[in-house]
Amino acid sequence: MKLKRTMAILMAGVTCAGALAGCGGSDSKDTGSAASNSGGLTELTFVMASRDEFMSSIEEAMVAEAEPLGYKIVSQDAQNDSSKQIQYIETAVNGGAEAVICLPVDADGTQSLIDAVGEKNLVFVNRPPTNYSELAADNVTYVGSNEDTSGYYQGEYLANYFKQKGQKEVKYLMIQGTLGQVSTTKRSEGVIKALKDNGINPVEASAPVVADYDRPTAQEMIQPLLTSGKEFDCIIANNDAMALGAIEACKDAGVEINFPIVGIDCTADGAKAVQDGDMAMTVFQNPVGQGKGAVIAADNMINGKKLGTGMEELGALDTSGKDYSDSIFWIPFEPVTKDNVADYM
Repeated sequence: MKLKRTMAILMAGVTCAGALAGCGGSDSKDTGSAASNSGGLTELTFVMASRDEFMSSIEEAMVAEAEPLGYKIVSQDAQNDSSKQIQYIETAVNGGAEAVICLPVDADGTQSLIDAVGEKNLVFVNRPPTNYSELAADNVTYVGSNEDTSGYYQGEYLANYFKQKGQKEVKYLMIQGTLGQVSTTKRSEGVIKALKDNGINPVEASAPVVADYDRPTAQEMIQPLLTSGKEFDCIIANNDAMALGAIEACKDAGVEINFPIVGIDCTADGAKAVQDGDMAMTVFQNPVGQGKGAVIAADNMINGKKLGTGMEELGALDTSGKDYSDSIFWIPFEPVTKDNVADYM
């Protein structure tokens, strides 16, 4: 496995007034001063695509992990603007940063982020490049969860559920996230593959609804289907927020939830819905593991250590044997049902 190049520990960022987890404060602003040091801590810039509940959980974990390692997390919210991400990365690097952590807006456009970081180090977190070969570069790594398994867990649960009911064919409504994103594609494909692999014939009750991972959008878009007279056996959502939107739509329309609604991420609200019986299951994506892992990965790159050093309890390196395998660290997904949801609350 290749070693990441040894760098001096001079972390940098741009001063921001961005809120920490769940605070919802104002967007961060670029001051152009990346060499600042606060309380003996060097600044490590985290450039997120946009802020939401899950993103704030990742950020909170980064903050907790960073301080013992000697870093202060400085967050920048790109507000789903790829050009802003490039600017934030360039500002950090020009100010002296040796590494930047980034959750990309556009997984198809990550090469521009790699170009922006130049010879310094870049850790992608949560959302990998569409082209994994980009991770073969010595100064690029990815820490996150393997989306090939997330939707598959949904499909395995649904297959078992309907087999117990004696069904071999299942009509489903699917609520998708943002089209083109790796997570949307793989989660949607994974659940269908798992159903087929387990002997269930999945049939679309309607064309997929695209709700961009947003709860109110999902609620608004799924409601007409609930009252259209279409027959369906389950609702599959690419994340918890959209599953919760579907639950609210059902309640607003007076539709009894006597069929499984499944989500992904196991957010606090999602776990509560599973506990209450409104959501059949979700799939835990570990924001704490991803946040901690990203910070440790950045520290390892700066100090010339292999990816995975000090991360053994969080997950494992990729084992596919590709030329980029030693640049990928997987934080595993975990299926969550009413039987084990208490462990995630």
